[in-house]
Amino acid sequence: MTLYINLAEQLSTRIEKGLYRPGDRLPSVRALSQEHGVSLSTVQQAYRHLEDLGLASPKPKSGYFVPFNRTPAQLPNISRAAQRPVDISQWDHVLDLVSLAPDDGILQLGRGMPDISSPTLKPLLRSLSRLSRRQQTKDLGYGSLKGHQALREQLSRLMLDSGSQIPADEIIVTSGCHEALSVAFRSLCKAGDIVAVDSPSFHGVMQALKGFDIKALELPTDPLTGISLDALELALEQWPIKVIQLTPSCNNPLGYIMPDTHKRRLLALAQRHDVAIIEDDVYGDLAYSYPRPRSIKSFDEDGRVVLCSSVSKTLAPGIRIGWIAPGRYLPVVLHQKYISSGMTAQLPQEALADYLKSGHYQPHLRRMRSQYAGNRDVMIEWIRRYLPEQTRLSQPHGGFMLWLELAEDFDSQRLNRLLLPHKLIISPGSIFSAAGKFRNCLRINYAQKPTAQLEHAIQLLGQCIQQLMSESL
Repeated sequence: MTLYINLAEQLSTRIEKGLYRPGDRLPSVRALSQEHGVSLSTVQQAYRHLEDLGLASPKPKSGYFVPFNRTPAQLPNISRAAQRPVDISQWDHVLDLVSLAPDDGILQLGRGMPDISSPTLKPLLRSLSRLSRRQQTKDLGYGSLKGHQALREQLSRLMLDSGSQIPADEIIVTSGCHEALSVAFRSLCKAGDIVAVDSPSFHGVMQALKGFDIKALELPTDPLTGISLDALELALEQWPIKVIQLTPSCNNPLGYIMPDTHKRRLLALAQRHDVAIIEDDVYGDLAYSYPRPRSIKSFDEDGRVVLCSSVSKTLAPGIRIGWIAPGRYLPVVLHQKYISSGMTAQLPQEALADYLKSGHYQPHLRRMRSQYAGNRDVMIEWIRRYLPEQTRLSQPHGGFMLWLELAEDFDSQRLNRLLLPHKLIISPGSIFSAAGKFRNCLRINYAQKPTAQLEHAIQLLGQCIQQLMSESL
């Protein structure tokens, strides 16, 4: 038995016997290292193993804690292998979700929205206000097609945290990550091409592929480590795949962080078969553990990884600032950016550059990581309390999304219809699949701070699920 497994089992026994209760802080890495005479890295491996078991939860700058819940041992099933590339469906259901306005009075449990009430966002609002008061007509003109120089310099520094060294001149500012992804697909694919994706996958990606008449090949995906690389290798040998598109760090909707060894092997497969990788890193900065995960881009030596990201999930979606680092594809991506939207609005770029340069971003991230990690624990506890016992649940290592899997014959679209009169709505699992799979699954957002209203909503969700399950008997 390896040292870290032995240590993890000792800690697990203490937790199971109640020596450490839910909410208790576990011994520090250094203290355990000295107590058991093992290296710091051995202790860290033991804690990561306990995380996977749902017995330990990291909090930035605070250490490891016993979760208020015991994350259900039953994870969502590994998605089934795709038989062939397919055309994308489900647009009507996506449209129903994104058409709801915030003032409709509906609690949108499934929307990909961060908490924008944090006081750490006030410096950004002040920057926007100050720049608006300048009343300089140049702010109303066209800026650089690549984006504001000062912002690109700040983004170049920011990406060092993910291990990527990308010069400012190789970064293009976009109107959110959604435009970055769309520009990437248009630059690398044509109608009828095949893109390999994880499954489930972000519905925005699915609909972008649909709009460009590109087929999706869904790959089996593990809820803890990501896509099956063996399945990807077989798919690359069988199909003329043009691009691999993934969200490997704090995945949406499963929340996993792909191990670095998998990222390296993935890149090696892409090199061997000469395909590009489009990496969505929009949630990477929200990883609960430190340091934040390395991007696939950080291992890229021949420029085949196109990195897309934004501050829509870390700060606020309303400022519509994203970016793309296209590597070897810079000329074609720049052209596609020009013909799609031209330059990106100036004022938000300047405000974000000021926010980053002034050192406000990292304190904000620390606050939100801690908040989201705590919110996750509370939300999981409510789900265990109010939803059917057999509910399978993801174990997010970052971000603010939970993926729930119910009985195989359950219909989450019917669930939404039942919830709507109660001013409540979730994201049905089928919109996260090209072929409409995962109808028995749903995505829930836990970004907002726990309140009695939110707990009541989860209780109501559980009641509606039980009602539908009873009707199907």
